[in-house]
Amino acid sequence: MDYFLCVIGMVMIIEGLPYFAFPDKMKSFVEKLLEIEDRSLRYFGFFLMSLGLFLIFIGRT
Repeated sequence: MDYFLCVIGMVMIIEGLPYFAFPDKMKSFVEKLLEIEDRSLRYFGFFLMSLGLFLIFIGRT
């Protein structure tokens, strides 16, 4: 459980870093993100989840 909490903490740090470092650019990025259709975002999200699962698999073996 400790390892899991450390990983979640690191993910939160990485996710929050752009908002802290470049808040004005992140606002414009979010505005552009709203223009992308849902289907494309779903495909991109699925790709990232698959890639993450693959990396975990490689790292654990």
